[in-house]
Amino acid sequence: MNNLKTVVLLAAISGLLIAVGGAMGGAGGALLFMGIAAAMNFGSYWFSADIVLRSAHAEEITREQDPALFDIVADIAQRAGMPMPRVYAMSSMQPNAFATGRNPQHAAVAVTAGIRQMLSERELRAVLGHELAHVKNRDILTSSVVATIASAISTLAWMGMFFGGNRGNGNGGGILAVIIAPIAATLIQLGISRSREFQADADGARIVNDPEALGAALLKIEMGARRVPMHVSNSTAHLFIINPFAGMKGANLLSTHPPTEERVARLARMSRTR
Repeated sequence: MNNLKTVVLLAAISGLLIAVGGAMGGAGGALLFMGIAAAMNFGSYWFSADIVLRSAHAEEITREQDPALFDIVADIAQRAGMPMPRVYAMSSMQPNAFATGRNPQHAAVAVTAGIRQMLSERELRAVLGHELAHVKNRDILTSSVVATIASAISTLAWMGMFFGGNRGNGNGGGILAVIIAPIAATLIQLGISRSREFQADADGARIVNDPEALGAALLKIEMGARRVPMHVSNSTAHLFIINPFAGMKGANLLSTHPPTEERVARLARMSRTR
């Protein structure tokens, strides 16, 4: 169901781009700005892992530095049928983790000092299962495609603000592009991101065969994220297992993460049906 929802939302945001492109400059306009956005996002996608890791102040570690963490990651990667990813550590005391990489062959997983202190080994295994599920499902590629289309829509809207859209369509096209389309694109983008979080929860719980541990970990991490701030870029916040800005006012209004209570409830249902 989560995969079907992602496909439907991808189709919706693609259709929105075509509609806005037609309103602003016909099919040629849509294709032009799609190309511009794709070129801008191509580099970000290709080098996304290194960009995100630097932004999060993560440092690569070796097995000699932390054999226990390496053994956990290696076991989960084997269970998931993936190559061993690079392992990174962050000094932040907020409990959190993320994975990145354009495919399983170029994956990296990062954990904070806070999550190592707060979670049990069983819970940490479940969190790492969730993160490697994101890489296995190629969610970085999905988010890059969505970002490309959303960027094209925003660019068209910006053009509409200055040029007023296709004159043959009157003012309707301009209003659609400037006001409605960017808002709709943002909501669709959030919907896709939340759908992928649900899917990673389900797949990660299956990889480690422990949905109860993942549910317990999510509750602990959100509690910690609300108490301990974390300084990361807004553009990378969606990669973390829990929104690192959870403690900020209004953080849930446009959050890329679904409500933790709903995630835990779904995992509890998985546990009952095993």
